[in-house]
Amino acid sequence: MDAVTQIIVWIVHIVVLIVALLTGFMYATLLERKVVARYQARVGPNRAGYLPLPGGGRILGGWLQPLADGIKLIFKEELVPAGADRVIFVLAPVITVLPALVLFAVMPFGPTNANLFGLPISLTLAPHLNVGVLYILAVTSISVYGVTLAGWSSNNKYALLGGIRASAQMVSYELALGLSVVSVVLLAGTMDLNAIVDQQRNIWFVFLQPLAAVIFMMATFAETNRAPFDLLEADQELVAGFNTEYSGMKFALFYMAEYVKLIAVSGLLVTFFLGGYREPLPAFVTQALPFLSVDNLPWLGPIYFLLKIVVVLVAAVWVRATLPRFRYDKLMAFGWKLMLPLALGNVVVTALAILLRG
Repeated sequence: MDAVTQIIVWIVHIVVLIVALLTGFMYATLLERKVVARYQARVGPNRAGYLPLPGGGRILGGWLQPLADGIKLIFKEELVPAGADRVIFVLAPVITVLPALVLFAVMPFGPTNANLFGLPISLTLAPHLNVGVLYILAVTSISVYGVTLAGWSSNNKYALLGGIRASAQMVSYELALGLSVVSVVLLAGTMDLNAIVDQQRNIWFVFLQPLAAVIFMMATFAETNRAPFDLLEADQELVAGFNTEYSGMKFALFYMAEYVKLIAVSGLLVTFFLGGYREPLPAFVTQALPFLSVDNLPWLGPIYFLLKIVVVLVAAVWVRATLPRFRYDKLMAFGWKLMLPLALGNVVVTALAILLRG
């Protein structure tokens, strides 16, 4: 493949990825509202967009609700506080949402040997990056700057408190998050995400590292400010926290950052522990039905990957609908006194097991 063709492939890949993420963000909000409504025995959004059934009733009620919410936010008035730092105030939402988007640059959606119109296509934007895990950990730590700067630049004491809480909470839980990934790197012997997925061909790492998987999932809830770790915007204490002074599309960017990052960390959980784009089927099934194997049909990889992400998203909504919010001191104690020692101990045990086995 010549340089021009490669550049065109990259551009198409990026455009498709951004469109998919923006659409996914919209319908992740609808998925959450519908699933939470089901848990709470109520209907949920069902007016904006529906298909009437011939005998009465509706199907797909509310499927245009995300679009209606977006249009509403576009036309809302945008205000900037008089004493705010205008440049930082405007840049903070962008700094928050960009890391969530660039996480997908190294995430493998499928094999690197796919074929489209006779051209060899890689279903990963940056395949076989030998520092892929290091890239992931570096990028996930950037979003704290956007949240903290948003609180500081608003010239509002409640927003500033929310920003300070953000820096404390995110830094605390990033330690446990990073150590849970170290266990995976030790097992795989590489930081290349494609290689990590390929090594889960026979057994997913969640069965070898169940504790690391649980720690990773809980730490990502804290990183994305999801309940029960949503202390950054505890309404009863902070009047909505770091985004108190934001409105219109600037507020929508924070909202988008939360859900895009939730999709991203769900993709990372799938990549590290649930086999990535590999088929969620035992070997004897793919041997009997080879058309279900990613090796035989590489374009099944993104489909399997997406289905696994949806399962993780539903689990995240399940946690939100079930568990109450932590008190802030309990939140910090949980991260430092329980999750961090467990993650560190898991790394030590994993390293010893690998050493004794080798």
